Amino acid sequence: MERITLMAKREKTPHEIFAEKFVSELQPKTVEDVEEGLKSIFPKAVIQRCIVHLVRNSMKYIPSKEYKAFTANLKLLYQAPNKKVALLEFEKFKDRWVDYPGAVKVWESNWKHVEQLYNYTNAIRKVMYTTNTIESINSSFRKVTKKGTFPNETAVLKVLYLRILELYEKWHDASYRNWAIIRNQLILIDDLGERIQHLEQFE
Repeated sequence: MERITLMAKREKTPHEIFAEKFVSELQPKTVEDVEEGLKSIFPKAVIQRCIVHLVRNSMKYIPSKEYKAFTANLKLLYQAPNKKVALLEFEKFKDRWVDYPGAVKVWESNWKHVEQLYNYTNAIRKVMYTTNTIESINSSFRKVTKKGTFPNETAVLKVLYLRILELYEKWHDASYRNWAIIRNQLILIDDLGERIQHLEQFE
């Protein structure tokens, strides 16, 4: 069966043209280049790192006998009550694990993305620690688009739309612990408050 190439039937916006060009050149780019490109499209976006992935990546450099002590030190770091305490814990962490430079470098290289977490309350940070939810959605999209070829772009969009409806039915009644508290705290943040209140009208 001949594979049909998807073609857009509407005029693309400048942002879409830039995004398409950016993605097509994505392979040789570094993570920093990717972030810069995303920022140019979504200037208000806060780029973060998944804490769970940072923990896993740094543990690759730690002997198994040290896992318990290492993860205990990391908790003092990413669960610190504020940025000042976090910086003090970070210095202690680097001194304590100086014999494992690979593990320390994982956190040093990503620290600018970790320290911005302390701009939020502890309750909000717990929601932001991991990107598992986003990865789960992306994975479910890949599953439904791998099942075959599509005659046009509209067909793809219909499949993705139906998948979104399925995910909504699956998750919309799920509760998140202390969500009412988190929701109130999010509304008090200048950059997020208006956006959250705008989205609430669609609930």
